Amino acid sequence: MGRVPANVAGDLVRVALMEARPAGLTTRQLVTATELSQYQVQSGLRFVREVLAAENLTPLTWTRKDGYQLSTEPADWIAYERACVRTALTRIARLLSSTVIPHAQRLPDDEWVQLVLGQLTGVESALGLLVRGA
Repeated sequence: MGRVPANVAGDLVRVALMEARPAGLTTRQLVTATELSQYQVQSGLRFVREVLAAENLTPLTWTRKDGYQLSTEPADWIAYERACVRTALTRIARLLSSTVIPHAQRLPDDEWVQLVLGQLTGVESALGLLVRGA
């Protein structure tokens, strides 16, 4: 298949995932099911995430075990959301410990780093509450 617009790839990916329900599909399986390239499948998945999931009220989730899914089960959505929050918390914590905090310690009067430190510390706290509260 030649150049495929993101919306077309997204529609093809969404249809393949709907047909596979309740099972999920890996990227490789989506390539086979849609006859798109891996790049086109990734583009289609982005379109599903950014546009089609909200338009069709079908949340897109992913697990290592099941691949991508358009599940109708709220428990699946929540599990995916929790995993994403844990990932975001880990990334923020690592950014703080590896870069922002050393920067703040080395240049304590730097307005930028103080702003970043304050905001990211707040984000880290909020994400930590979500992870612990789950």
